[in-house]
Amino acid sequence: MGDVLAGFHAVWEFESDSVLIRYERGIRTPKLFQALGERRVPLAALEGVTLTRGRRGTVALQLQPRAGADPLMEAAAGQLPEDTDPYRLVLPAERETLAEYYADELKVLLTESGPADGYLVAAPEPPLQFKAYDGKASFDGTSVRFRWSWTGASSAKWKAGDQKFAVSELTGVEWRSPEVFEGHLRLLRPESAGAAPAQADQDPAAVVFGLGYGPVHESLPFAAAVLAAVREHGTASAPAAVTARAVDPARRDPADIAERIRHLGELHQAGLVTDEEFAAKKAELLAEL
Repeated sequence: MGDVLAGFHAVWEFESDSVLIRYERGIRTPKLFQALGERRVPLAALEGVTLTRGRRGTVALQLQPRAGADPLMEAAAGQLPEDTDPYRLVLPAERETLAEYYADELKVLLTESGPADGYLVAAPEPPLQFKAYDGKASFDGTSVRFRWSWTGASSAKWKAGDQKFAVSELTGVEWRSPEVFEGHLRLLRPESAGAAPAQADQDPAAVVFGLGYGPVHESLPFAAAVLAAVREHGTASAPAAVTARAVDPARRDPADIAERIRHLGELHQAGLVTDEEFAAKKAELLAEL
C-alpha cells in the first residue's frame, strides 16, 4: 500500500508485508508508546482489523494480533487498558472514511489466523533494567539479575541473597501490572510448574511493584524481552507462556507479615489502594499468622 496514516500519538505506515508503527513523543503520549518508539508488525502476525467509534469525536483503528505472535502482548496478558494498547490508532472522527478505507485494504491482505508458531514481532532489545519496590531487575539478553533493596526487600529475599537466572533455566514470565494491587514480575522455572507460587514479596524469583516502582513502560518491555529470549532458547516444550495463577499463601514469619502490612499501608496512604481493599487485605495477612 505504501501509505501513511497519522493519528493521535502514532503514525502507521502501510507496507506490502507489514505495518510500521512510529509512536510520537510528548507529555500526552503514553509512556509505554514512547518506550517502544517504533515497531514493525508483519501482516502474518495479524488476523483482523476493526474500526470503531471512540470518545469525544474520535474513531479507533484496531489491529488484532494473532495469539503468540507478539511477546509484548503475550506478557501483558490482556492487562493493558484501551488507551495504552499499542495496536490501537485513534483519529479525529472526520477521518473515519479514510480509516475505513485502510481497514478494508488491510482485511484483503490478512490471510493468517489462529495461534502463531513463534514470535513474529520483535521484542524490545536488551540490555534492559528497572527499579522495583524491593530491588533492581536487569536483563542483558542471556540472564536476569535481581539485586535486593535494603529498604524494600523481605527477610526471605535477604536470606536468599541477590539472584541470577540464566535464560536456559526459565520456562516463562508472569507479569502482573503495577497498576493493580500486588503487581509483580515473576520468573517461571521447571520446578515451579504445577506448584502454588509463593507470595511475590517472599519469592526470590520475583520482584514486587508499587508506589511508582516497576512502571508499565519499564517492566512490561522487560518481561517481553525475557519471554522472547526464553522462546528463542527453546527450553520449554511448548511456547513460553505468561500465566495468571491463584496464590495460596503459606504461613509466614510474623516479621514478614508486619512488613507486608507496612507496605500495604504505604499503598493505602498513596491512594493506590481503597479503604475496602486495605481492610480486606490486612485481614487476610493477619489470618496467615
